[in-house]
Amino acid sequence: MTHSVQELSERALAVRRDVVRMLGLARSGLLASSLSIVDILVWLYWGVLDVRPGEPEWEGRDRFVLGKGHGCPALYSVLANRGFFPREELWSYRRLGAMLQTYPEVRRTPGIDAPGGSLGQGLGVANGLALALRSSDPAPSVVCLVGDGELQEGAMWESALTAAHHGLDSLTLIVDRNGRQMEGATEDIKSLEPVADKFIAFGWTVAECDGHDFSSLRSGYGELAGAVGRPRCLIARTKLGKGISFLEEDPSGGRMVLDRNSTDRALEELAGEEDGQ
Repeated sequence: MTHSVQELSERALAVRRDVVRMLGLARSGLLASSLSIVDILVWLYWGVLDVRPGEPEWEGRDRFVLGKGHGCPALYSVLANRGFFPREELWSYRRLGAMLQTYPEVRRTPGIDAPGGSLGQGLGVANGLALALRSSDPAPSVVCLVGDGELQEGAMWESALTAAHHGLDSLTLIVDRNGRQMEGATEDIKSLEPVADKFIAFGWTVAECDGHDFSSLRSGYGELAGAVGRPRCLIARTKLGKGISFLEEDPSGGRMVLDRNSTDRALEELAGEEDGQ
């Protein structure tokens, strides 16, 4: 099913509002990091992944792995809005015994295909899924979304070599290239550029896009479609805290814990964005 840019933008705005409410109620969680991947997830779940919300364990479904597990509030909202579970579950995020916890859990949450949280391990898990599914006809796609800070983990590059060695062309890695990690700018801590050239050297087909522009996401993903016998990497340039001005403007906002005032301020900004559509 094809959705217009306007429809996807409206869904992304709704997800951002959910994420702010979730983290505001929980008084915990990484808001800025969650917001940078909202548009990517909306694009995936309404335009790319073949899934059945009413049948979350359907064997023919595409698989999704969230490497940057701390961004799971955005994934939870997307899954709820897609119909995998009731949206009311969102407001119990991180509460003792609730369905939605700090990191994705396979057996706890419908729509979660793999655990997340140990940075650098997501691509290895995605490799395993792609290898296990490659004998299916047709083979489901496997998509793994990682943060750019994860690229400083040695396990990421071991997994990149493995994917290329096995010719996993059903696998797509998406890099959330927001340029920030918990300790500061990625290029100040351990320079990653040129990211695209590194993956090309490792045997991948690579494209780049604006991770907040649905047309650019579609175009970049389309550039990868012809890759045969090679894994695919989409580098999505994003902004930490996208959609909330005081998070976008303050590099230290990645660690912000929302209190009542900042929650209300963020929701007011998003309400204004809705009015301006």
